[in-house]
Amino acid sequence: MEAAKQLDELLSRGVRQFVVCGGARNAPILTWVAQIEGAEVYHHFEERSAGFFALGRTMVTGEPCAVVVTSGTAVAELLPAVIEAYYQRRPLVVLSADRPERFRGTGAPQAIEQEELFAPYTDNKLSFWEGLGPLHLNLPLEEEENLGPPSCLEEYIPTVSSFQVATLAQWLQKGIFRGLVILVGGLDEQDREEVFYFCQNLAVPVLADATSGLREALADLSLGDADCLLSENPPGKVLRIGEVPIGRFWRDLETLVEVEVFSLTRTGFSGLARESELVIGSPARVLKGLGEVEPVGDVLELLPLSRQRTHRINELLEAFPDSEPGLVRELSLFATQADSLFLGNSLPIREWNDFAQREQPMTLVRACRGANGIDGQLSTWLGTSVEEGEAWALVGDLTTLYDLSAPYFLKQVTNEKRVLVVLNNDGGRIFERVPRLSEMNAQVQTWMTTAHGRNLAHWAEMWDLGYLKIRCREELDALDNLSDRMTVIEVIPDSTQTADFWARLKQK
Repeated sequence: MEAAKQLDELLSRGVRQFVVCGGARNAPILTWVAQIEGAEVYHHFEERSAGFFALGRTMVTGEPCAVVVTSGTAVAELLPAVIEAYYQRRPLVVLSADRPERFRGTGAPQAIEQEELFAPYTDNKLSFWEGLGPLHLNLPLEEEENLGPPSCLEEYIPTVSSFQVATLAQWLQKGIFRGLVILVGGLDEQDREEVFYFCQNLAVPVLADATSGLREALADLSLGDADCLLSENPPGKVLRIGEVPIGRFWRDLETLVEVEVFSLTRTGFSGLARESELVIGSPARVLKGLGEVEPVGDVLELLPLSRQRTHRINELLEAFPDSEPGLVRELSLFATQADSLFLGNSLPIREWNDFAQREQPMTLVRACRGANGIDGQLSTWLGTSVEEGEAWALVGDLTTLYDLSAPYFLKQVTNEKRVLVVLNNDGGRIFERVPRLSEMNAQVQTWMTTAHGRNLAHWAEMWDLGYLKIRCREELDALDNLSDRMTVIEVIPDSTQTADFWARLKQK
């Protein structure tokens, strides 16, 4: 009973959350899960959505969550979620049922090569797994196999990595007169307070992503959306804290090799294909270990330049209120009432970062930024906000089309006044921001932007969701009277105003 032993060992490692997808081959595992007293179990019919929901659970609890699937191509549907978990370093567990080993390589029904299917993104043996990334356990099962009763749940004790703060302390003191800027990427909730006080104490310019939870709190030091200012006026040193930053300046650092970069990150990924220094660990633990750091007091000349740019952006937002950035600004005023906010990748997260309001703190902001993909975003949002009634998400239209089965989870999570805002600009309009696009022929531009001409009214109706279509700022007043059930707010910006906004913003 090797499978039963491995499953019981999972419980001893603190696995208490499960997302199950039914099938004939994994029925013994489902029967085993159903007997676990105190387990947290969700279910779905579609594996890709289930994998991302499970990922969302790991993001908010910090504890492992196992997604249980049957044999065959069902397992392969989990690859996108596994990749995301790998780059986020989240303890996503894949439990795949398999036909007995004698079926491998035979081409028999539902018999594919499942062993190490997700290499190099997972550990495949429990003895190697420390909970610092995904795990895949492939369980060959005979017909009608009985796995017996499960053992008791155990408390989850996460692995705590050791770290060295000396290199960071030396780096902060060495050549500090050259000018330091702090980039704060996504942070787990428990890291935010310590990072806030560290930035306040150093008193240097800060570029804080919305997913840091500190974007508004650090307003006095904030460079706003000053990515372009940093590229034009590179600082001497950049300290990155948290996940890889959203903005363009981080990518520009690939070629700005004269800028010294130091990353303090839980994941251990530098985020750059050039030389830089790195400390791996929880930002809060590392900064506490660092102790007191002398305030630098060097604000460069970027802060006043940033204030000028912010003033100009505010003027453009007022001049083009029905543009996509203009409507994002207005939506951000309503979203301050939410319990949490989830931002989809590509244009929505960048526009929120640059144009959302900065007066009211938005401390619980999440996103899936490990691999920067748009797969499974709605399912991940639902997984992260299981118990949050007034949870908001802002995503794009293609992101929504990628995850149309996600609302199946709604009857299993808190659903009161949940809001999904979809920016429908008819395709992948972020690619219009790519300089090369204008040089491509019309056919290639069509392939890149993938215009679809669809709206989401019937999709919302299919899942019994409320629905609003917003085309201009005045229509946003309807958000004051949303029903208690989840509402899809489809925002269709004025394409002419949007083009004019970006054109004017590019002007010097």
